[in-house]
Amino acid sequence: MRVVITGGGGFLGQRVARALLARGGLAAEPGAAASLDELVLLDQAFPAGGVADPRVRQVSGDIGDSALLKRVFAPPTDAVFHLAAVVSAGAEADFDLGYRVNLDASRLVFEACRQQPRPPRLVFTSSVAAFGGTLPEVVTDATAATPQSSYGTQKVLGELLVADYTRKGYVDGRTVRLPTIVVRPGKPNRAASGFMSNILREPLNGEPAICPLLPDAKMWILSPERAVDALVRAMEIPADAWGWNRTLNAPGITVSVSEALSALEKVAGRECVARVRFERDAAIEKIVLGWPAHFTTARADRLGFKADGGIEEVIRAHMRAMAR
Repeated sequence: MRVVITGGGGFLGQRVARALLARGGLAAEPGAAASLDELVLLDQAFPAGGVADPRVRQVSGDIGDSALLKRVFAPPTDAVFHLAAVVSAGAEADFDLGYRVNLDASRLVFEACRQQPRPPRLVFTSSVAAFGGTLPEVVTDATAATPQSSYGTQKVLGELLVADYTRKGYVDGRTVRLPTIVVRPGKPNRAASGFMSNILREPLNGEPAICPLLPDAKMWILSPERAVDALVRAMEIPADAWGWNRTLNAPGITVSVSEALSALEKVAGRECVARVRFERDAAIEKIVLGWPAHFTTARADRLGFKADGGIEEVIRAHMRAMAR
């Protein structure tokens, strides 16, 4: 099996790559053995060290370069994880860049899939930013997508393209709307939601952190481990189990800032939490508080997707990963 991961140099792409290598690849159908002949990681840059395995090929370049995509997809490709994107605050700040990467380049990836001799399976990552405006207290599988940001709009347009390319038989597409991923490793990025990772990760590293929202602000979150599980599961679920609706809300947990800091204090002590200070940021607040924080995910639950057990479990998992 040949697999391509766009955004393969990012934290989620690297984790998906390692998960595929560890499990021997992907199963073409239920009950079949997992296989992996080549894993292609496409990104602008890759971390030092990266994923070392003879089955892995790293390709550096612009995902919006159609000639590059043609070369990457020249050998027949069986599965594609399309993870590359400009994150929320970045897409809001740079309208043109957001649409060039999150919409135009996505269309180029879908077109490259369309040229394959057999329709590949395609997993596309969307976001809770698909929802906004006036929403019910709890978002369900039937709640309409009403994005209120450029990033959310771009993601919903991607969802619709995946559905249409699937309807036409060009791909076997599956879209997973991921909660905010916590705790993200590395340094802070331009994601509006990144502060929730920052206020946990930096204090655990002995560094100060700024929280731009008030303590009662809530978010719908998922750990990196569960996010990777969700993406791999989305790829392996048979097409008939998805049916006509190729988009689902991944399960997560609702956590407030104060709950996250209380769990951090329980795990790492009061001195650790004291490294966090509150400094409201109206731009970040507007984006994040426009997203829903409460979901029911009956469809994902039926399909076997799993949420984390709680924020303390998420923090402890991050600490174990740091210690490795």
